Amino acid sequence: MTRSVYVTGIDRGDGRQVVELGVMELLTRQADRVGVFRPLVHDGPDRMFDLLRARYRLSQDPATVVGLDYREASALQAERGTDELVSTLVDRFNRLARDYDVVLVLGTDFAATQLPDELALNARLANEFGALVLPVVGGRGHTAESVRAEVRNAYRAYHGLGCDVLAMVANRVAREDRDDIAARLSSRLPVPCYVLPDEPALSAPTVAQIAQALDARVLLGDDSGLARDTLDFVFGGAMLPRFLPALTPGCMVVTPGDRADLVVGALAAHSAGTPPIAGVLLTLDEVPSEEILTLAARLAPGTPVLSVRGNSFPTAERLFSLEGRMTAATPRKAETALGLFERHVDTVDLAGRVAASSGDRVTPMMFEHKLLERARADRRRVVLPEGTEERVLHAAEVLMRRGVCDLTLLGPADQIRKKAADLGIDLGDTRLIDPATSELRDAFAEKYAALRAHKGVTVELAYDVVTDVNYFGTLMVEEGLADGMVSGSVHSTAATIRPAFEIIKTRPEASIVSSVFFMCLADKVLVYGDCAVNPDPDAEQLADIAVQSAATAARFGVEPRIAMLSYSTGTSGSGADVDKVRTATELVRARRPDLKIEGPIQYDAAVEPSVAATKLPGSEVAGQATVLIFPDLNTGNNTYKAVQRSAGAIAVGPVLQGLRKPVNDLSRGALVQDIVTTVAITAIQAQTSADRAESVPVP
Repeated sequence: MTRSVYVTGIDRGDGRQVVELGVMELLTRQADRVGVFRPLVHDGPDRMFDLLRARYRLSQDPATVVGLDYREASALQAERGTDELVSTLVDRFNRLARDYDVVLVLGTDFAATQLPDELALNARLANEFGALVLPVVGGRGHTAESVRAEVRNAYRAYHGLGCDVLAMVANRVAREDRDDIAARLSSRLPVPCYVLPDEPALSAPTVAQIAQALDARVLLGDDSGLARDTLDFVFGGAMLPRFLPALTPGCMVVTPGDRADLVVGALAAHSAGTPPIAGVLLTLDEVPSEEILTLAARLAPGTPVLSVRGNSFPTAERLFSLEGRMTAATPRKAETALGLFERHVDTVDLAGRVAASSGDRVTPMMFEHKLLERARADRRRVVLPEGTEERVLHAAEVLMRRGVCDLTLLGPADQIRKKAADLGIDLGDTRLIDPATSELRDAFAEKYAALRAHKGVTVELAYDVVTDVNYFGTLMVEEGLADGMVSGSVHSTAATIRPAFEIIKTRPEASIVSSVFFMCLADKVLVYGDCAVNPDPDAEQLADIAVQSAATAARFGVEPRIAMLSYSTGTSGSGADVDKVRTATELVRARRPDLKIEGPIQYDAAVEPSVAATKLPGSEVAGQATVLIFPDLNTGNNTYKAVQRSAGAIAVGPVLQGLRKPVNDLSRGALVQDIVTTVAITAIQAQTSADRAESVPVP
């Protein structure tokens, strides 16, 4: 039977979208096929489903998400009774559920629904769906005692109506009350109760949402600026010296359009980072001169400047009634929401309670989720040398919000801060270091000179070399100031990994440094090696690549079954290239008899059971290989790119292996999510490197 989780509430305004998003995150970690069902919906777009579909790449037909709209439901209940309404909704749910392993059900929203006893209707639907129930109680504006009472009453209500209550959630509670509420409820309920504090950024409208609500003209600003959260409003009327101290981080400046001095002053303050603002909203349909707008664009590139027709008072009334919403167009709000959920919810325990069957399939999304979860479980420090690169800054924000690892960005600190402010990114506690001015430069120069003295490197020469961000970042890793490094979004592979070869070097048991790609196909993850580093490995090196790749696969949850690839399978062919693969296979068997390995073997026989049954019947690897070792770089690099493009696979890597400490390279076309995933992999490698170091006795 399909498992399902029913997220519901007791009244409107509980902010349960945070919980719905968090639960969806858990479900997609556990199951391949996750569906969404909303029994009742209002007219208009379903913003939450649009967000879930975009974020989790759901292929579900939107027409299958909705049971009925509220108007239809009210008419059906009035004419034929509640039983008929429930029967109709159950039928539509079951038609959806048979196509999915688990379904997230989004309960009714208690907003002008014209349905009597909506709580009881949600409870009955949950029971009929066979769903676990997760009620959410809103705490904004309520005292701690009131929140505790509401949570207990909500539990009794749903439990009393026969529901299998998974856990309780108190959301949007005052931050100062959060710990007290959690402590007291933990002993008063038979199920876990998770308490989430109010997060202003989630209810703050974005600049784009304000522009849409006010029908404002966008005079200046790019997409990144329009995506900024508006955390406050500052109304400008005073002269500039009294106005500037009133600015707050993330505020929207509202001022008549003829106050060019306030516009320029606010944008100059933003450019200096004191403080970064969300944007400027001009009233009275007044627009500054072209010269002022040109100056504004240069002062704070990307920062929005909007114009509305009304004067400040009616504009203020509309602004204060606006509340931000999570949508597919506000990915930063989603990251904030997930960070909040994961900080205050025991996700491991909750996932165990849901116990959604995941089967044996591993999808790309499940693989990515598990990486983030493992990295977060034992946080490490990762240095990103390309600190001024836009994609790296966006990735840093995601990693910070999700609590994946601690970050250091390299580059001129002022440039990094300004770039982040222009992108609307809050770097929080992220460490910024400029190699050219760092107090570490002298010590790093001496270290590098000592390591490369045999190549004639002097301290004077090293003093210049270590200002290179990749050399500086690698030295941070070597000296234990960072646990791993990720670079390559704007640097070549050689520029990224050469410092690692010179400074970090290989582990004692590894003869060479090699790489793998995690190839995330529709229903499984394969490991390809080596597709990025070694042009033409000999048999010994090929055997080493196979052993390293098997270890990497196992470390990341892929059971290693090694296929040593060639143009020949078994004993059907001969020649120098085939003999190299055959020799490498025997070397692996001698070194690691515990590993499952087959070779030489052709690609089709390695991955397709029907072909394997003909070419290598009885093999425990053929037809089900998970680690595919290519005989040379030409074959491996072309194959991974062909599979990536023709099969729509996600290629994660290259992930370097064999180094004493982790350094990883990015493609120069890497997307933000690619950077996030590679950093998570690096953090996990650092965890195992630390474990290995701790297991070696110190002389």
